[in-house]
Amino acid sequence: MKDIATLLKNRILVIDGAMGTMIQRHKLQEADYRGERFKDWESDLKGNNDLLSITQPQIIQDIHLQYLEAGADIIETNTFNAQAVSMADYNMSELAFEINTAAARCAKDAVNEFKKRHPEQAAETGPFVAGAIGPMNKTLSLSPDVNNPGFRGISFDEVTDAYYEQVKALVEGGVDLLLVETIFDTLNAKAAIYAIKKYFRDYKKVELPLMISGTITDASGRTLSGQTLEAFYTSIEHANPLSIGLNCALGADQMRAHIEELSQIATCYTSAYPNAGLPNAMGEYDEEPHETAHFIEEWARNGFVNIVGGCCGTTPEHIRHIATQVKKIKPRSLPVVETSLETNEQ
Repeated sequence: MKDIATLLKNRILVIDGAMGTMIQRHKLQEADYRGERFKDWESDLKGNNDLLSITQPQIIQDIHLQYLEAGADIIETNTFNAQAVSMADYNMSELAFEINTAAARCAKDAVNEFKKRHPEQAAETGPFVAGAIGPMNKTLSLSPDVNNPGFRGISFDEVTDAYYEQVKALVEGGVDLLLVETIFDTLNAKAAIYAIKKYFRDYKKVELPLMISGTITDASGRTLSGQTLEAFYTSIEHANPLSIGLNCALGADQMRAHIEELSQIATCYTSAYPNAGLPNAMGEYDEEPHETAHFIEEWARNGFVNIVGGCCGTTPEHIRHIATQVKKIKPRSLPVVETSLETNEQ
């Protein structure tokens, strides 16, 4: 049985599409988010999509299954905001661990159901479950107070502790990979990386493969905290990730130049999962599945990518088109890194 790194040498892998977009299709109301267990919770819970892994697990599992049926090799857990800091918005910080383990279980159950439906897949490697670790709703590099640039709403240790708990829950829940994604502040990402490395040291476990994905916010080619793409890559390459990539913020058309640049500087595998274009005036995504797939196919043919998929606005139909288009295209080859030894002349 091959591991994911071996598979990446042979073909382009496909990651799933948007979870939020699919949840919105269900038009869930406050009572649906609460379920029976949280019917008397003191805070509003509508919009807490991560909680649905506990209150509506069948919906989450079914979304995972739709992406697997569409051709996804990697599905992400429904845990984008599932750490204690972000969960504080709903007074649910103490439930962060449980939410993550429940989400991992939903994803693993979906993989098992998929293999049951497709016995021919039983002996194959994957599909893989990636534990999704989002950027958090607080930033370490920027002040939330425009009148006090030096002020920070949270400390590095607090961010690390929240991520540590999330990592522990995801790993114990059985994920195959860890994915630190939608990074707009690399210092937050570095806290997540530190938490991941610390967890594996503390528990003396073999580290899971790590995927890292940043987000370029506009045509400037910089993250929200001001880093260029090359600076972002340099800041996190010490983590020795399986892959480095970009997701969210931009559609595939706008992301192309940045993916090309990343493919030229990254010594690991590269990933890209853009939005379905840019949102319209109503905040909706109009790019059709075949359009997104067309852009990504061009990236693949030019040797820019190893892992592709979709972010905001993408659906199983987008993933099905993408998977079909890249199926027979060779993956990006890893660059040969030359090293030299300097000797001191006596």
